[in-house]
Amino acid sequence: MVLAAKQIGFSNPLLRRNPSSPSLQRPPPSLSFPSTALPKRTVLSLSKPLRLSSLTAESPVRCSAYEADKSEPQPTDAAAAAAETKSEAAKKLKIGVYFATWWALNVVFNIYNKKVLNAYPYPWLTSTLSLAAGSLMMLISWAVGIVETPKTDFDFWKTLFPVAVAHTIGHVAATVSMSKVAVSFTHIIKSGEPAFSVLVSRFLLGETFPASVYLSLIPIIGGCALSALTELNFNMTGFMGAMISNLAFVFRNIFSKKGMKGKSVSGMNYYACLSMLSLLILTPFAFAVEGPQMWADGWQKALSDIGPQFVGWVAAQSVFYHLYNQVSYMSLDQISPLTFSVGNTMKRISVIVSSIIIFRTPVQPVNALGAAIAILGTFLYSQFIGLGCFWSNIVEDSKILSLRSNVSLTACHAGKALIRQDMECCSPMLSSLISVKTGSEGLDVDMCSQ
Repeated sequence: MVLAAKQIGFSNPLLRRNPSSPSLQRPPPSLSFPSTALPKRTVLSLSKPLRLSSLTAESPVRCSAYEADKSEPQPTDAAAAAAETKSEAAKKLKIGVYFATWWALNVVFNIYNKKVLNAYPYPWLTSTLSLAAGSLMMLISWAVGIVETPKTDFDFWKTLFPVAVAHTIGHVAATVSMSKVAVSFTHIIKSGEPAFSVLVSRFLLGETFPASVYLSLIPIIGGCALSALTELNFNMTGFMGAMISNLAFVFRNIFSKKGMKGKSVSGMNYYACLSMLSLLILTPFAFAVEGPQMWADGWQKALSDIGPQFVGWVAAQSVFYHLYNQVSYMSLDQISPLTFSVGNTMKRISVIVSSIIIFRTPVQPVNALGAAIAILGTFLYSQFIGLGCFWSNIVEDSKILSLRSNVSLTACHAGKALIRQDMECCSPMLSSLISVKTGSEGLDVDMCSQ
């Protein structure tokens, strides 16, 4: 990475290095030394890039870099701008493909899942088969080398356990809900998850939010309530299943945020490990709640009613469940949580509309109005909470660091990797303060990030 920074009050301590070092006997030709007659605010540029050597995930985050001796010539401004434009276009296309794939897989899963549950109303086994299919797929991918096997230890699995418990509860509760009510109704109620997130964070974790965030909960709660009251096929078990799923997934996100800091596991492998641990947790409960005898009797009835294609339905819903979740985690590796949240809102709309069309679900106008209000509230929530986080970072980033070399500089960059890892901020642009200090060993870079 190439360092370019604005300098305030340039002074000679920047040049204090070991005089015996051959590389420092004369200044590099590309390093400009402003005279004292120049204005205080000048530009310091280094043509040699800084190579990242280490990164320590502490507070503040510390990373070290060294100056490369044999650096490739830097591209001209025009060439760099053209390359950056091309890179941005490719990135947007990649994100678009991720979103389209994510939405399509989710719609297909919900369709097959509802078909299976209509013919075979055993949500505990259906949930278990979904996790089992994904676990088997990832084990095969690791074995044949399609996906790199994650490096985990006991501490990783220990911190993952509460996440897996919450994930298991949320998964089963959502499946129970869809076995009792229409897919569209389940997803309308699940659009109220932000309300649970704010309330849990406020009263259990003591976090505060801007007033706009609290106001955005009004259409969410009101829209969900209006849809529930006007649902033609309302079922209390289905309603409570969706509500429990919301609460469980909120705790899953909290446990994941607090327990998985500093864990270097990709999104795909993280979800694979989560599925495997959830499968181990869920299996004994599935046997206890439903059991093999109920499963066998129901299987025979479903085969006689539907025919051999029922087996294909079960396989499809199990495989597509893992695929859509895997793509969603892969998408989170590429985008900020705010963009992901907006994409999740649009995904829910596509599922609601497609399920109403395919299953010909009767919908009253007032019910559709409630769904629209709830989804609009979810969208506003994602925007307001992201905006609040963005401005909080702007306030922090307005501080200028004083350095050993008496050089003060402020630099901002989009720290998306830290956002994706910590899941603490919903802003698409996380600003960081970078200080560069000189020393006999070379250049150290300190990054103080939210």
